[in-house]
Amino acid sequence: MPTPSLTALPIRRLTQRDLTACADLSEDRGWPREEHKWGLLLSAGTGYGIDAPDGGLVSACVVTEYGPHGRPTLGAIGMVLVAERHARQGIGRRLMRHVVSLMGTTPLTLHATPNGRPLYEELGFKTTGRAEMVRGRFTPDETASDVVTRAATAEDLTTILRLDEEVFGADRTHVIARLPAFTDQLRVAEDGGRIIGYAAAWPNMDTQVVGPLIARDTKTAKALLASLAARTDRPLRTDIDVRHEELLTWAKARGLEPVAFNAVMTYGITELPGDWRRRFAPLTVAAG
Repeated sequence: MPTPSLTALPIRRLTQRDLTACADLSEDRGWPREEHKWGLLLSAGTGYGIDAPDGGLVSACVVTEYGPHGRPTLGAIGMVLVAERHARQGIGRRLMRHVVSLMGTTPLTLHATPNGRPLYEELGFKTTGRAEMVRGRFTPDETASDVVTRAATAEDLTTILRLDEEVFGADRTHVIARLPAFTDQLRVAEDGGRIIGYAAAWPNMDTQVVGPLIARDTKTAKALLASLAARTDRPLRTDIDVRHEELLTWAKARGLEPVAFNAVMTYGITELPGDWRRRFAPLTVAAG
């Protein structure tokens, strides 16, 4: 039997049973395996992949939809990967075209590396922002914050969901409701008993990723980030919107070092919905 052309291989939906194959694909491209993150994305989003004739996956990506069920108002595309041995053969382009076509008129967003950006531009995505990844061991600030933070409780979830939708600009209930099980820490900031921000830290290989980070102002964002750092012995990693210059400068002064920049790109909209002034870091760049 002749080996089928890669361009003829079917694109299929991925499930939780594909988690190991997705992690293998990440590793093949020199990325961390990130099985914990893949598990969240495959349960909260929709994975698409192409099976390799010799086993494993040729390519994969995940789309996380936000808004009313069945009528999404935004789709976030992430984890777009092509196996090294099949790179530069148009596979990623084909998979992305398929996903964009399936999403129809739904606006899309993604975080692009410098390597991936040309492909996304070719498909019609526009750069509308930038995020900077920082990583390192956090050194506590000597001046104590007057912002009150505490661990979130089950009773806080309704308020967190309401605040998140207001700031993110779309309903993320199916993702945010998974945070208590997915994260190591979920904390809120309060003012007079009213929740004014929340943040999570979740395990990713040898680091704790901080995200989402949503706060009324920079002072609140700092307090939440510091409170998460104080409760882990792992290095922190987070992706901060570059417009939040004060938070970035402060984080770097506290020991988090710049790692990389990603372009925030959109398709079908000129900018992301919601209030960027209160949106400091995404849950993960793969899901917005």
